[in-house]
Amino acid sequence: MRKLLNVLYVNTEDAYATLDGENVVIKIGDDIKGRFPLHILEGICIFSYAGASPSLIGKCHEKNIDLVFCKPSGYFLSRPSGRTSGNVLLRREQYRIADSDERRNNVSKNFILGKVMNEKHVLDRVKRDHADRVDIDEFQDSSSLLKGMLSNIVNAVDNDSLRGIEGAAATIYFGKFDQMILRNKDTFFYHGRNRRPPLDNVNSLLSYVYMMLTSMCSSALETVGLDPYVGFMHTDRPGRVSLSLDLVEELRPVLGDRFVLSLINNGIVNSGDFQVQENGSVLITEDGRKKIQQSWQKRKQEKIEHPFLKEKIEWGLVPYTQAMLLARYIRGDIDAYPPFIWR
Repeated sequence: MRKLLNVLYVNTEDAYATLDGENVVIKIGDDIKGRFPLHILEGICIFSYAGASPSLIGKCHEKNIDLVFCKPSGYFLSRPSGRTSGNVLLRREQYRIADSDERRNNVSKNFILGKVMNEKHVLDRVKRDHADRVDIDEFQDSSSLLKGMLSNIVNAVDNDSLRGIEGAAATIYFGKFDQMILRNKDTFFYHGRNRRPPLDNVNSLLSYVYMMLTSMCSSALETVGLDPYVGFMHTDRPGRVSLSLDLVEELRPVLGDRFVLSLINNGIVNSGDFQVQENGSVLITEDGRKKIQQSWQKRKQEKIEHPFLKEKIEWGLVPYTQAMLLARYIRGDIDAYPPFIWR
């Protein structure tokens, strides 16, 4: 359990939240694990099957404290609805930004700044940790090119320009992806991005992990009251979670790509975890998906220091903190959206 910016995250799957006077009390069995005054909280997000007491749910409605229930995996379940809360005002402002070319471009810049900086940091980390196994000069050249693009992103006048810069950066970054695969090169190789369907094992892994990450971002946006279908960089399309895809951008390199590389380089997945279909598409087997899900849950529990909040949090909470910061920017509580930039 963790409190960030006046939002309480209960992330122990058998924890139960109940009310004691003007306090929320977190219990596991009969043991009290935490007590928090309600007057300091703006929201409570519960990642637990045990849930919360009716009295706490009612008190949260009374005090306009946003209460959200998710599965321990992070999948959004529900937000109990009582009297009308301020979420409608938040979403109306989200829609205003989406309808303004200048305002949505300003937010989009930070998504792409975060993505390109994180791509650079991934290359720098590989160069540092595996200097004897990769071409250091090539990695340094690519890192320098990505760094040089940052000013272009800041000066981009519209989203079309941003997409062009983002595409060029991705070409540079993924140009080194095959070198970051350090074992089983016959089974795992990267010769370019392909999807719908993926045509090799690495692209199949990337698509699957990106799907899980997008689902996390959608749940995170739901928990803070934002509409995941109305984005700033990705355009509206029926059935597409455009804002989730916006939020995913900065997290792909550090939470998605690095996880895929760890699955391969640590020998967690192997050739037997993939099946080639008649049309040439490559699917992950049921056993392969189980391995990936187990490793994903472990990765989500690893702790890092959030670069903006300066607090220790689990990797699994990063999408939720970013969604919360995005909501605070949209409400006008902070001057700009701070992208997640890994160190």
